Amino acid sequence: MNRGFFISIEGLDGAGKSTQHALLAKHLAENGEKVLPLREPGATDVGEKIRAILKDKTFQHPPAAEVELLLFLASRAQLVRERIMPALQSGYVVLCDRFIDSTIAYQCGGRGISSKSISALHRFASGGLVPDLTILLDLAPEEGFRRINIGRKTALDRIEEQSMDFFRRVHKSYGRIAIKNPQRVVVLDGSLPPDSIGEKVRTTVCERIYRFRNDVNRSMRGPAI
Repeated sequence: MNRGFFISIEGLDGAGKSTQHALLAKHLAENGEKVLPLREPGATDVGEKIRAILKDKTFQHPPAAEVELLLFLASRAQLVRERIMPALQSGYVVLCDRFIDSTIAYQCGGRGISSKSISALHRFASGGLVPDLTILLDLAPEEGFRRINIGRKTALDRIEEQSMDFFRRVHKSYGRIAIKNPQRVVVLDGSLPPDSIGEKVRTTVCERIYRFRNDVNRSMRGPAI
């Protein structure tokens, strides 16, 4: 029996997360996997309403950093219980555009909230769920900002219009996360062409799923006699 496998894709806006998320979901589905593509915040009725609040820049008084954090985690709590856990229990590959690492990078690195507080609240909101594999698309903040503005026809949302110093702090925080979690986080060069990144993503994901399932099958068989 196959158990589900949880993958998150992380990185700054402009690094190509959404592109790789869609390409990977398509590849896995074409190769016979049951795939559930999701995004954070969002992917539930509750989460999409929270997403709209988080991106809205028309408030006279924008959400405080602590309120922003709690809104992200409220969306996650609903997503985990409504969609992620049922899918994993049914053997799906769950593919999420952002998860816990975004919270640490943006709310700790960017906003300055303590990582201990974030970790404790994440454990409460998600039941301690952490991806089996995280793909981190590494891209300089300046290049990410340039990309998201190419051909743009809509205004930046509340988070996208933060200062470049904010995104530099977020970028550094992602680097620290990768160093602390080398077994889970695979860093790929986000400046490469999308096709080149996609090939590396597919290779990494397929190898990890294969290894994961072999380990699960061995554990189910028990020790050799």
